[in-house]
Amino acid sequence: MSRPTASTSSIEGEPLRPTASAAKAREPMNVLIVGVGGQGVIMVSKALASLAQSKGYQVKQSEVHGMAKRGGTVFSHVRFGPQVWSPTIPKGEADILVALEWAEGLRWLPFLKAETGIFICAPSRSVPPSACLNRRPGAPLRYSRETPAEVKAHVAEGYAIDATRMAEKLGNERAANVVLIGALSTALEFSVADWEQALAQFVPKKTIAVNLDAFRLGRNWIEEERTAVDDAEAPLAHIPAPAAAPYNVRLEITPAWCKSCDICVKLCPERCLRLNQERIVELAQPEKCTGCRLCELLCPDFAIRVHLDAVAKEVAAMPGAKA
Repeated sequence: MSRPTASTSSIEGEPLRPTASAAKAREPMNVLIVGVGGQGVIMVSKALASLAQSKGYQVKQSEVHGMAKRGGTVFSHVRFGPQVWSPTIPKGEADILVALEWAEGLRWLPFLKAETGIFICAPSRSVPPSACLNRRPGAPLRYSRETPAEVKAHVAEGYAIDATRMAEKLGNERAANVVLIGALSTALEFSVADWEQALAQFVPKKTIAVNLDAFRLGRNWIEEERTAVDDAEAPLAHIPAPAAAPYNVRLEITPAWCKSCDICVKLCPERCLRLNQERIVELAQPEKCTGCRLCELLCPDFAIRVHLDAVAKEVAAMPGAKA
């Protein structure tokens, strides 16, 4: 984005009506960030708003989270320019749509500019158990079935970046939102140094290094995609075990993080969790657990990780399996 500049013209002291190009130069940049609670939507929007303000732009920000908590819909409008009147982005006027969750990205697509809008989306899916005919991974879903390739055909410029997997490789999956900030940074004319300085203000001090790595990873990924010859088949979110393959559910519980709030136990659809004598959550009935990840999604302290470990021998014996 080129920095808008205000200008005036006159003939014999009479002000001229601004030209179309001058009016366009004064239009604000509209960035819409969407996702679900717990993904860091608000942090992304605050970092962008702070950066734009530090560069002298007028900034308006509007967000909805409140009752959403973890797993509920969260969105944030960020508008900046020489002059911004409204804090919300009209439908069809978003220059950039950044989605941290796949279905939320599709829900907000009508807000993207049809001819020039940029869609940056993580294809990760936060599927509530109520959207499943059964709760085992791979079961039929009452959920969006569109692929990144299908969606890309309907936007001017689109990217499906597997931010969660990239952040996991860095050792901190919570940095997935910063991977997306890195991708977003390629569409705005702020320097890398300015972005990194803004990020350092909004991430925990102990995680600055890994978050800066995540930012650079996302930025580099977009730049590589733009130079790729054929990037139509953007990958879907990583699923640890093949959807149709047998798997074992393994819960990784960090006792030091568990605060005995009992949320996971009470809301487990299969009633397979309990608090032990130390009031730390544990998987009491492994045979009932479907790996729906609701406990992982709802835990306010990130004390639970759900792993779906493929059963190697059975997978190898399946028809069509590679040796």
